[in-house]
Amino acid sequence: MSQTISASDWATERGKKWRDQLSGMEAMIHPVTAPLVDALALDRPLRVADIGCGGGGPTLASSRLAAAGSAVHGIDISPDLIEMARARANTASGEIAFHVANVESASPPAAPYDRLASRFGIMFFDNPPVAFSNLASWLVPGGRITFAVWGPPANNPWMTSFREVASQVVDVPPPDRDAPGPFRYAGEDTLLGLLADAGFDDLEVQHWRDTISLAGGLPADETADFALQSFSIGDALAKANEAALAAVRHLLIQRYAEHERDGAVRMDAHVHIVTGVRAA
Repeated sequence: MSQTISASDWATERGKKWRDQLSGMEAMIHPVTAPLVDALALDRPLRVADIGCGGGGPTLASSRLAAAGSAVHGIDISPDLIEMARARANTASGEIAFHVANVESASPPAAPYDRLASRFGIMFFDNPPVAFSNLASWLVPGGRITFAVWGPPANNPWMTSFREVASQVVDVPPPDRDAPGPFRYAGEDTLLGLLADAGFDDLEVQHWRDTISLAGGLPADETADFALQSFSIGDALAKANEAALAAVRHLLIQRYAEHERDGAVRMDAHVHIVTGVRAA
Protein backbone atom coordinates (compact mmCIF):
# COMPACT_ATOMS: atom_id res chain seq x y z
CA MET A 1 0.00 0.00 0.00
CA SER A 2 1.50 3.33 -1.04
CA GLN A 3 0.51 6.98 -0.91
CA THR A 4 3.08 8.08 -3.46
CA ILE A 5 1.37 10.07 -6.20
CA SER A 6 3.46 10.92 -9.24
CA ALA A 7 2.86 13.48 -11.96
CA SER A 8 1.78 10.69 -14.30
CA ASP A 9 -0.87 9.63 -11.75
CA TRP A 10 -2.31 13.15 -11.81
CA ALA A 11 -2.33 13.09 -15.62
CA THR A 12 -4.53 9.99 -15.56
CA GLU A 13 -6.52 8.31 -12.82
CA ARG A 14 -5.77 10.69 -9.93
CA GLY A 15 -6.83 13.67 -12.00
CA LYS A 16 -10.09 11.94 -12.89
CA LYS A 17 -10.77 11.10 -9.25
CA TRP A 18 -10.15 14.72 -8.17
CA ARG A 19 -12.47 15.90 -10.96
CA ASP A 20 -15.22 13.54 -9.78
CA GLN A 21 -14.90 14.84 -6.20
CA LEU A 22 -14.13 18.43 -7.18
CA SER A 23 -16.94 20.11 -5.26
CA GLY A 24 -15.99 18.56 -1.92
CA MET A 25 -12.26 18.89 -2.45
CA GLU A 26 -12.47 22.55 -3.47
CA ALA A 27 -14.74 23.39 -0.55
CA MET A 28 -12.34 21.66 1.85
CA ILE A 29 -9.16 23.48 0.83
CA HIS A 30 -10.78 26.74 -0.24
CA PRO A 31 -9.78 28.57 2.99
CA VAL A 32 -6.14 28.40 1.87
CA THR A 33 -6.92 30.27 -1.36
CA ALA A 34 -7.32 33.72 0.18
CA PRO A 35 -3.93 33.88 1.97
CA LEU A 36 -2.27 32.35 -1.10
CA VAL A 37 -3.69 34.97 -3.47
CA ASP A 38 -3.09 37.79 -0.98
CA ALA A 39 0.60 36.86 -0.91
CA LEU A 40 0.79 37.25 -4.71
CA ALA A 41 0.56 41.05 -4.38
CA LEU A 42 -1.70 41.62 -7.37
CA ASP A 43 -1.16 45.37 -7.25
CA ARG A 44 -1.11 46.24 -10.97
CA PRO A 45 -1.81 44.63 -14.37
CA LEU A 46 0.17 41.39 -14.30
CA ARG A 47 0.62 38.08 -16.07
CA VAL A 48 -0.15 35.34 -13.55
CA ALA A 49 0.14 31.54 -13.80
CA ASP A 50 -1.46 29.07 -11.38
CA ILE A 51 0.72 25.93 -11.40
CA GLY A 52 -1.08 22.64 -10.82
CA CYS A 53 -4.34 24.54 -10.98
CA GLY A 54 -6.57 21.48 -10.70
CA GLY A 55 -10.17 22.55 -11.14
CA GLY A 56 -9.12 26.19 -11.30
CA GLY A 57 -10.08 27.49 -7.86
CA PRO A 58 -7.04 29.76 -7.23
CA THR A 59 -6.93 30.72 -10.91
CA LEU A 60 -10.47 32.04 -10.78
CA ALA A 61 -9.84 33.77 -7.44
CA SER A 62 -6.73 35.46 -8.84
CA SER A 63 -8.64 36.57 -11.92
CA ARG A 64 -11.36 38.16 -9.78
CA LEU A 65 -8.83 40.12 -7.73
CA ALA A 66 -6.33 40.98 -10.46
CA ALA A 67 -6.07 44.54 -11.75
CA ALA A 68 -7.73 45.41 -15.04
CA GLY A 69 -5.54 44.38 -17.95
CA SER A 70 -4.12 41.32 -16.18
CA ALA A 71 -3.88 37.86 -17.76
CA VAL A 72 -4.37 34.83 -15.53
CA HIS A 73 -3.58 31.30 -16.74
CA GLY A 74 -4.15 27.95 -15.07
CA ILE A 75 -1.76 25.11 -15.91
CA ASP A 76 -2.19 21.46 -14.99
CA ILE A 77 -0.99 18.07 -16.20
CA SER A 78 -4.51 16.58 -16.03
CA PRO A 79 -6.68 17.01 -19.14
CA ASP A 80 -9.75 16.09 -17.08
CA LEU A 81 -9.16 18.83 -14.55
CA ILE A 82 -8.37 21.41 -17.22
CA GLU A 83 -11.63 20.55 -18.98
CA MET A 84 -13.49 21.13 -15.71
CA ALA A 85 -11.63 24.40 -15.05
CA ARG A 86 -12.50 25.70 -18.51
CA ALA A 87 -16.17 24.93 -17.90
CA ARG A 88 -16.07 26.84 -14.60
CA ALA A 89 -14.40 29.81 -16.30
CA ASN A 90 -17.14 30.34 -18.86
CA THR A 91 -18.68 33.10 -16.77
CA ALA A 92 -15.40 34.64 -15.57
CA SER A 93 -14.43 38.13 -16.59
CA GLY A 94 -11.00 39.29 -17.70
CA GLU A 95 -8.38 37.38 -19.65
CA ILE A 96 -8.34 33.86 -18.22
CA ALA A 97 -7.17 30.66 -19.92
CA PHE A 98 -6.29 27.09 -18.99
CA HIS A 99 -3.57 24.89 -20.50
CA VAL A 100 -2.58 21.23 -20.21
CA ALA A 101 1.18 21.05 -19.61
CA ASN A 102 3.86 19.29 -17.59
CA VAL A 103 5.90 22.14 -16.13
CA GLU A 104 8.95 19.91 -15.82
CA SER A 105 9.29 19.77 -19.60
CA ALA A 106 7.09 22.53 -21.04
CA SER A 107 8.79 25.36 -22.91
CA PRO A 108 8.72 28.85 -21.37
CA PRO A 109 5.72 30.95 -22.43
CA ALA A 110 6.07 33.38 -25.32
CA ALA A 111 5.70 36.21 -22.78
CA PRO A 112 7.07 35.56 -19.27
CA TYR A 113 4.87 35.74 -16.20
CA ASP A 114 5.09 38.28 -13.38
CA ARG A 115 3.63 35.93 -10.76
CA LEU A 116 3.53 32.16 -10.22
CA ALA A 117 1.16 30.62 -7.69
CA SER A 118 0.48 27.05 -6.65
CA ARG A 119 -1.96 25.67 -4.11
CA PHE A 120 -0.58 22.20 -3.31
CA GLY A 121 0.52 21.54 -6.89
CA ILE A 122 4.31 21.59 -6.50
CA MET A 123 4.48 18.64 -4.09
CA PHE A 124 4.07 16.07 -6.86
CA PHE A 125 6.87 16.88 -9.29
CA ASP A 126 8.79 13.79 -10.40
CA ASN A 127 12.01 15.82 -10.66
CA PRO A 128 11.75 18.91 -8.42
CA PRO A 129 15.12 20.51 -9.33
CA VAL A 130 14.25 20.41 -13.03
CA ALA A 131 10.70 21.63 -12.43
CA PHE A 132 11.70 24.59 -10.27
CA SER A 133 14.50 25.61 -12.62
CA ASN A 134 12.06 25.53 -15.51
CA LEU A 135 9.54 27.60 -13.57
CA ALA A 136 12.23 30.20 -12.85
CA SER A 137 12.64 30.59 -16.62
CA TRP A 138 8.93 31.34 -16.90
CA LEU A 139 9.23 34.43 -14.69
CA VAL A 140 10.49 37.92 -15.40
CA PRO A 141 13.53 38.87 -13.28
CA GLY A 142 12.10 39.98 -9.95
CA GLY A 143 8.88 38.05 -10.62
CA ARG A 144 7.18 36.70 -7.52
CA ILE A 145 6.26 33.13 -6.47
CA THR A 146 3.69 32.08 -3.88
CA PHE A 147 3.45 28.34 -3.18
CA ALA A 148 1.27 26.58 -0.60
CA VAL A 149 2.34 23.17 0.76
CA TRP A 150 1.17 21.13 3.73
CA GLY A 151 3.01 21.48 7.03
CA PRO A 152 4.04 18.65 9.39
CA PRO A 153 1.80 15.56 9.62
CA ALA A 154 1.33 16.09 13.36
CA ASN A 155 -0.31 19.44 12.60
CA ASN A 156 -2.60 18.02 9.90
CA PRO A 157 -4.77 15.40 11.62
CA TRP A 158 -7.47 15.96 8.99
CA MET A 159 -5.18 13.98 6.66
CA THR A 160 -3.25 11.67 8.99
CA SER A 161 -6.33 10.34 10.80
CA PHE A 162 -7.23 8.19 7.82
CA ARG A 163 -3.81 6.49 7.82
CA GLU A 164 -3.92 5.98 11.59
CA VAL A 165 -7.35 4.37 11.40
CA ALA A 166 -6.52 2.19 8.41
CA SER A 167 -3.34 0.91 10.11
CA GLN A 168 -5.51 -0.66 12.81
CA VAL A 169 -7.03 -2.97 10.21
CA VAL A 170 -4.52 -3.43 7.37
CA ASP A 171 -0.78 -3.08 6.91
CA VAL A 172 0.05 0.54 6.05
CA PRO A 173 3.78 1.06 5.36
CA PRO A 174 5.19 4.46 6.34
CA PRO A 175 5.19 6.99 3.50
CA ASP A 176 8.39 7.96 1.73
CA ARG A 177 8.69 11.63 2.68
CA ASP A 178 11.10 12.32 -0.19
CA ALA A 179 8.72 10.95 -2.82
CA PRO A 180 5.86 12.91 -4.40
CA GLY A 181 3.12 13.32 -1.83
CA PRO A 182 1.29 15.72 0.48
CA PHE A 183 4.01 15.90 3.17
CA ARG A 184 7.02 16.14 0.87
CA TYR A 185 7.79 19.68 2.06
CA ALA A 186 6.43 19.39 5.59
CA GLY A 187 9.91 20.45 6.63
CA GLU A 188 10.08 23.69 4.69
CA ASP A 189 13.89 23.78 4.60
CA THR A 190 13.91 21.17 1.83
CA LEU A 191 11.69 23.31 -0.37
CA LEU A 192 13.61 26.50 0.42
CA GLY A 193 16.85 24.81 -0.61
CA LEU A 194 15.38 23.63 -3.91
CA LEU A 195 14.02 27.08 -4.69
CA ALA A 196 17.29 28.78 -3.85
CA ASP A 197 19.18 26.38 -6.10
CA ALA A 198 16.69 27.14 -8.90
CA GLY A 199 17.45 30.87 -8.71
CA PHE A 200 14.89 32.31 -6.28
CA ASP A 201 15.78 34.93 -3.66
CA ASP A 202 14.10 36.63 -0.69
CA LEU A 203 12.45 33.36 0.33
CA GLU A 204 10.06 33.52 3.27
CA VAL A 205 7.58 31.16 4.91
CA GLN A 206 4.26 32.20 6.39
CA HIS A 207 2.35 29.70 8.51
CA TRP A 208 -1.39 29.30 8.00
CA ARG A 209 -3.13 27.39 10.78
CA ASP A 210 -6.86 26.87 11.11
CA THR A 211 -9.50 24.17 10.97
CA ILE A 212 -10.96 22.93 7.71
CA SER A 213 -14.30 21.28 7.00
CA LEU A 214 -13.61 17.83 5.66
CA ALA A 215 -15.50 17.18 2.43
CA GLY A 216 -16.71 20.76 2.63
CA GLY A 217 -18.96 20.30 5.65
CA LEU A 218 -20.54 16.82 5.81
CA PRO A 219 -21.44 14.71 8.87
CA ALA A 220 -19.10 11.94 10.02
CA ASP A 221 -20.58 9.05 8.02
CA GLU A 222 -20.67 10.99 4.75
CA THR A 223 -17.20 12.39 5.40
CA ALA A 224 -15.89 8.83 5.83
CA ASP A 225 -17.38 7.83 2.48
CA PHE A 226 -15.88 10.93 0.87
CA ALA A 227 -12.44 10.12 2.30
CA LEU A 228 -12.61 6.53 1.07
CA GLN A 229 -13.49 7.75 -2.42
CA SER A 230 -11.11 10.72 -2.56
CA PHE A 231 -7.96 10.31 -0.47
CA SER A 232 -5.01 8.43 -1.93
CA ILE A 233 -4.95 5.78 0.80
CA GLY A 234 -8.53 4.96 -0.15
CA ASP A 235 -7.26 3.82 -3.55
CA ALA A 236 -5.16 1.14 -1.88
CA LEU A 237 -7.94 0.18 0.55
CA ALA A 238 -10.21 -0.47 -2.42
CA LYS A 239 -8.11 -3.59 -3.00
CA ALA A 240 -8.79 -4.91 0.53
CA ASN A 241 -11.55 -7.40 1.26
CA GLU A 242 -15.03 -6.19 2.11
CA ALA A 243 -14.69 -6.98 5.82
CA ALA A 244 -11.51 -4.94 6.13
CA LEU A 245 -13.01 -2.05 4.19
CA ALA A 246 -16.12 -2.08 6.38
CA ALA A 247 -13.98 -2.13 9.52
CA VAL A 248 -11.94 0.86 8.34
CA ARG A 249 -15.10 2.77 7.49
CA HIS A 250 -16.58 2.05 10.93
CA LEU A 251 -13.45 3.26 12.73
CA LEU A 252 -13.18 6.29 10.46
CA ILE A 253 -16.75 7.33 11.27
CA GLN A 254 -15.95 7.03 14.97
CA ARG A 255 -12.84 9.19 14.56
CA TYR A 256 -14.63 11.85 12.54
CA ALA A 257 -17.59 11.88 14.93
CA GLU A 258 -15.22 13.15 17.65
CA HIS A 259 -14.72 16.29 15.53
CA GLU A 260 -18.26 16.80 14.26
CA ARG A 261 -20.00 20.01 15.26
CA ASP A 262 -23.32 21.22 13.85
CA GLY A 263 -23.30 18.49 11.20
CA ALA A 264 -19.79 19.15 9.89
CA VAL A 265 -16.43 17.51 10.62
CA ARG A 266 -13.75 20.13 11.27
CA MET A 267 -10.10 19.30 11.98
CA ASP A 268 -6.82 21.18 12.33
CA ALA A 269 -4.68 22.03 9.31
CA HIS A 270 -1.26 23.66 8.90
CA VAL A 271 0.05 25.10 5.62
CA HIS A 272 3.37 26.64 4.66
CA ILE A 273 2.92 29.58 2.27
CA VAL A 274 6.31 30.13 0.68
CA THR A 275 7.10 33.35 -1.16
CA GLY A 276 10.13 34.57 -3.09
CA VAL A 277 11.31 36.31 -6.24
CA ARG A 278 13.33 35.27 -9.24
CA ALA A 279 16.85 36.60 -8.98
CA ALA A 280 17.64 39.41 -11.39
